[in-house]
Amino acid sequence: MHIHHLSETPSILNTFLYEIRDKNIQKDSMRFRRNIERIGEVLGYELSRSLRFNSKTIKTPLGHLQSKLHENDIVLCSILRAGIPLHNGLLNYFDTAENAFISAYRHHKHNPEGFEIVVEYLACPNLENKTLILADPMLATGQSMIATFEALRSFGKPKEIHLVSVIGAQKGVDFISGNFDTDTHLWIAAIDEELNDKGYIIPGLGDAGDLAFGQKLQQ
Repeated sequence: MHIHHLSETPSILNTFLYEIRDKNIQKDSMRFRRNIERIGEVLGYELSRSLRFNSKTIKTPLGHLQSKLHENDIVLCSILRAGIPLHNGLLNYFDTAENAFISAYRHHKHNPEGFEIVVEYLACPNLENKTLILADPMLATGQSMIATFEALRSFGKPKEIHLVSVIGAQKGVDFISGNFDTDTHLWIAAIDEELNDKGYIIPGLGDAGDLAFGQKLQQ
């Protein structure tokens, strides 16, 4: 797997990461969502460098010129609900992309520290020979990314696969590296070293879905 760890090179991205992690700033849910969206835009821009480009003639009011435009058939898939702001950031740059959405959540059976990933809802176009961008803001254990991709297999085989995350744990990155093809790309803003016994990233930022949209209803 090709891993692109963007915060290794200092840039304005670090400001957005700082603000989504800071426990005082992240209390502003609108700012939190916007920062995740902005991180998605940065990740989308860097990802775009790896796409296929062809020249196209453009007619302006004063003449003609050649411009190189990407020719990828993109399907952008996000994991609900935390993935929505990240999806919007990517969609700001890939505005002609088709869209897919999937619900994947941790289901704790009897042991509160053990869980399985449950997929309940999926809406997806045909993926055959297309460029799949699979976005999940928090890459903790990596299980939800794998479960999501397995659920997408029935929609066809993508020509290219790009995984996009905001913050990941090194353990999760290692896990998906061993479960995706070697030509898969991971675009990630930051990688933290620790994953605790409950499968949460340390220092991480907390629950991205709750910070963006409020606490979940308890069942």
